[in-house]
Amino acid sequence: MLKKLYEGLILKFPMFILSVILLIVAALAYQAAKLEVDASAETLLLEDDTDLQFMREVSARYPSGLDMIIVSFAPKSDLLSPESLRSIDEISEKLKKIERVDSVMSILDIPLLENGSSAIKELISGITTLRSPYVNLEKARQELLISPIYSENIVSKDLKTTAIVVMLKPDGVYANLLEKRNQARAKAEQNKTQENEKALNAAIDEFKKYRDELRIRERQTINDIREILSEHKNDGALFLGGVNMIAVDMITFVKSDLVYFGAILFVLLALALWVIFRQIRYVVLPLLICALSIISTAGILGFFGWEVTVISSNFVALQLILTISIVLHLIVRYRELASKYPKVTQKELVLLTVLSKANPSFFAVFTTIIGFLSLMLSNIKPVINLGWMMASGITMSLIIAFAALPVILMLIPKKALYTAFEKEFALSRLCAKIVDKHGFLIISTVVCMIIFTVAGIQKIRVENSFINYFKPSTQIYQGMKNIDQNLGGTTPMDVIVKFNSEEAADGGEDDFEAEFTQDKNDPKYWFTPKVTNTALKVHDYFENSEFVGKVQSFGTLLKVGERLNGGRELDSFELALIYEKLPENYKNMILSPYINIENNELRFTMRLIDSDPNLKRNELIQKANEELKEIITPDIGTYRLSGAMVLYNNMLQSLFKSQILTLGAVALVFFIIFIPLFGSTKASLMAIFSNLVPMGVVFGFMGFAGIPLDMMTITVAAISIGMGVDNTIHYIHRFKEELRFHGGDYTKAMYASHSSAGYAMYYTTISTALGFGVLVFSNFIPTIYFGMLTVAVMIMVFFGAIILLPKLLLIFKPFKV
Repeated sequence: MLKKLYEGLILKFPMFILSVILLIVAALAYQAAKLEVDASAETLLLEDDTDLQFMREVSARYPSGLDMIIVSFAPKSDLLSPESLRSIDEISEKLKKIERVDSVMSILDIPLLENGSSAIKELISGITTLRSPYVNLEKARQELLISPIYSENIVSKDLKTTAIVVMLKPDGVYANLLEKRNQARAKAEQNKTQENEKALNAAIDEFKKYRDELRIRERQTINDIREILSEHKNDGALFLGGVNMIAVDMITFVKSDLVYFGAILFVLLALALWVIFRQIRYVVLPLLICALSIISTAGILGFFGWEVTVISSNFVALQLILTISIVLHLIVRYRELASKYPKVTQKELVLLTVLSKANPSFFAVFTTIIGFLSLMLSNIKPVINLGWMMASGITMSLIIAFAALPVILMLIPKKALYTAFEKEFALSRLCAKIVDKHGFLIISTVVCMIIFTVAGIQKIRVENSFINYFKPSTQIYQGMKNIDQNLGGTTPMDVIVKFNSEEAADGGEDDFEAEFTQDKNDPKYWFTPKVTNTALKVHDYFENSEFVGKVQSFGTLLKVGERLNGGRELDSFELALIYEKLPENYKNMILSPYINIENNELRFTMRLIDSDPNLKRNELIQKANEELKEIITPDIGTYRLSGAMVLYNNMLQSLFKSQILTLGAVALVFFIIFIPLFGSTKASLMAIFSNLVPMGVVFGFMGFAGIPLDMMTITVAAISIGMGVDNTIHYIHRFKEELRFHGGDYTKAMYASHSSAGYAMYYTTISTALGFGVLVFSNFIPTIYFGMLTVAVMIMVFFGAIILLPKLLLIFKPFKV
């Protein structure tokens, strides 16, 4: 049937077929213009994470810090000197004039609670700031140094760095559209009707349209802030931090990676193809087919609305590598046949090439697709989309390669071949000699590799350090590092304590409270001893925890109040007075973010020292969940950890479990596919073994080198096993042909296979190494690790296919002739 298709249509009307291909690609190119980039934090979260829903509920009840940008400033002169304070004031006033800025807070605006009277009533009525005319600077210095509210929060411990907090205007439209989309998605998942699906698509389109408009404004805001900071670069060291800034820069990184990687890889592949073939046609043809495949895939992505994220930003490089692999196997086979049968016509050569490579190429692509589709089990939308994107891309590559390459070859004349590279760099022949003469060395090496793998894998850890995701030269890294080390940490985590209703209302033996009717929503009766004691105990627990930076809570105010009260704890009346009489702007700074009387709960916020190499995030969360049980007993209430720290840890742990379990399932599926493909159970086991052993070495190296599994590197296994078995399929397919040709002589079949399929495997490995090696130029460290590790895996898998697999075939002789 395939032969009839090519003889009767494709090779009979090559110009027509090529025109159709180009028209289809042109139509898809129009859709490719719709391809969008999304580098928001939401793309790294689990779709059905209950902690995500809880965090959204908490954010609705408390002032959120998501719409703020932090400017850290380390002046050249003393922080409280007139020059430094003037610089802070000038920067703040300029920032206030930016359109999207709602307010700016600096050390000039914070209440200095220990600078005036210590009487609570007088303190509330006349709060002093650094702007006050009679402020005592020496008292202010001491308060900033020791205050649990300000030290390592607004100012560093050494009083050399301060934070300028830029609050952006809240965007109710964005929040409403996000909620509308989430509700539509939940409704569509619960009841899959055409009406619900239509409503979901409309909500998504509406949300995306507004989000894209908002991003333009956010990018302009960040640029305006940076311009202001550049005007004051001579005043001291200025760094920028915050979720908005990171999102804006990440989109720039992703877009840059898409263009940069593709351009560099095209140049490198062109050079490699020229070195190997030394003929223009064998440089232009593979690159042309790669370009057609990438444009077509981008068009499909644009048509379906799949957005490129941080995780899928290397899809161009992946697409190029996968396409070049298919094309090189076809070209090497064509050249081999042209050399072997110099007198046959071009049509016969092309037809024989296609027919001989159709079966192994199809199964090679099929197994690669299975590897990518295994990512769909991760429950993380960008990872799922990467699986769909690459499955679609590799399918498109196979179709275009088997359609475009034959018709283009039909339109150009045959030409004498340049084969010097095969003779000068005969790596495959060297490998054949090693297989034939050094069996003991191969088996001994494999045993050592297995031992190394087992020992190394036990040391692998699953971590996601946000600071270490970026190169030290980037502004994201510099800003986060400065805030992490000087201003109390970066990665946020919350603890929400919800009291039992009777506990918060129970005033115990407090005489003041006993005089009034119990009303749990009345501040006079809410600030009970159990509430204040719990606040202090939980606060102290986290404040004394390793790796936890700044802790802010109601307990912070209680400690400051005790200092102001001459060492005596604030009673319920004084706390209620502060709650009711404190000016709203100061209340929003030191009280409202941490208590919610209406919901009967306390909120503890903290930031983790993300740059600490010893921080083990999952262990810290598990330990906190366990040890808090001793503080917050069931008779007091309940507690729950929340925040970005918890969400990203959930994502990573889920991804780790799904991919490790999936790897075994993928290997089993491959084994089942190989049995009918190879016609031998033993050969199928050898094929799997020769891939898993070299792949395991790379993961063992990761364990010994301390390279963590994160959102990018954890996908290496699924992707690599899918791509790695390509060489195995091509080699065994060719080996069986050569075994029949050589009358069952396994050694001759091995040498012949190395001299034919071995070259294609060699060339595709070179192109793969070049392709993934390009990723080291990324600004995103996980992408760099992904590239380096995939290069290592593919090289190891190549040697597994060209040395270990042939040796196993020679030893066990699985095929009968």
